[in-house]
Amino acid sequence: MTKGNELSLLLRFTLPMVVGNVFQQFYNMADSIIVGRFIGANALGAVGEVGSLNFLLFSLCMGLGSGVGILTSQYIGAGRDDYVKKIVANSIYITLAAGLLMSLIGFFGAGAILRMMNTPAENFADAFVYTRIVCGGTLIVAGYNTISSILRAFGDARTPLVFLVTGCLVNIVLDLVFVLVFHMGVAGAAWATVIAQVVSMAGSVCYGKAKNPYLKLERRHYKVDKTIIAKSCRIGLSLAGQNALIAFSCVALQSVVNRFGTAVMAAYTATSRVEQLVQQPYSSLETAVSTFTGQNVGAGKYDRVYSGYKKSVWVILIFSLSMMGVILLFAGPIVGIFVKDPDVARIGATGLRIAAPMYFFLGLIYITRGMLNGVGDAAFAMINGVTEVAGRLGFAFALTMIPFVGMWGVWWTNCLTWTLTSLVNLLRVRKGTWKRSLLF
Repeated sequence: MTKGNELSLLLRFTLPMVVGNVFQQFYNMADSIIVGRFIGANALGAVGEVGSLNFLLFSLCMGLGSGVGILTSQYIGAGRDDYVKKIVANSIYITLAAGLLMSLIGFFGAGAILRMMNTPAENFADAFVYTRIVCGGTLIVAGYNTISSILRAFGDARTPLVFLVTGCLVNIVLDLVFVLVFHMGVAGAAWATVIAQVVSMAGSVCYGKAKNPYLKLERRHYKVDKTIIAKSCRIGLSLAGQNALIAFSCVALQSVVNRFGTAVMAAYTATSRVEQLVQQPYSSLETAVSTFTGQNVGAGKYDRVYSGYKKSVWVILIFSLSMMGVILLFAGPIVGIFVKDPDVARIGATGLRIAAPMYFFLGLIYITRGMLNGVGDAAFAMINGVTEVAGRLGFAFALTMIPFVGMWGVWWTNCLTWTLTSLVNLLRVRKGTWKRSLLF
């Protein structure tokens, strides 16, 4: 990514990732559609509530995996091939430690966390079962996230795509079998997700080792290198902190949603699933921008970093306007995919129409975060996380207290938080502070 047209390189990297990330969302969407339509709105609300909790527990693993990927991309750009192999080997220790810790917290702390989230009594049992199974498998997610980050740092977006698609198909089949044939309820949906994640992780690791020379490691590469671990953790823990703060803000907002009852919970779950799908191009471009930035920083080509970022803004604008049109026209039928209850569908459709005009600001957050994370701007990561917490907590408290806003305040909270965070991020880019944040 250090040579050639910036936009062309970013798009060629992004497109396979978009497909992969869309299929990844099918893990949750398959659960939600099957649970919502065949078990009921209460079960859908329980599954949806666990989504923000999952993100909170996954945040440490996601951050550390991304930190490894950013460090890898920078040293690839610098041409330090043997050092890259040491990074790959030491990432195993980081992944095992973080994944095991989060799995234990998710399994043993599920009940206490759900109570703190004001989970309604009618949703608690399903939410508890789903949380213990899915969050207990965080180690698997950590492994997949790390190997994916490493492969993408090499510019290989296809291998993670292939095994995401495979895992998605496994997930959908097992969802249908466990829920409709064996009548396992939400536990069946949870086990289907975990088994599919195992397939994705194992496939990526085995295929990557067979085809990628950087993954053909020797014994000497496995020696614990404190410098590599420190560098990975410096950026990784900052990203983990950012993810944890964002996840905390989502959990806090979910607790506000829970106060409005089962119908609003189910509607918010449905709209969240749709928005997660809309965000996949943003997320994919974020990873592309981060990898592009890391490799060009390693090669000392800082002008390409800013040029690639500016071109990405135009991509985000065009996609956001397109999705806004689709949502405004078809919000009702889209929500109807998830639920049959007309009241829930009506609430969800209105929520989608509130959020759609603000998608550009959401996309701007992603690509700005990709650029600043790619250079290793650890301070920015925390600024981004704190801004999202302040936005979601402040706006949620203020808006839902206004009588004529009420429950709609939870959707307006996301919109205003996206706007606030994107403006703070743009200010960070324009100040040029990132140029003093390089890992080298």
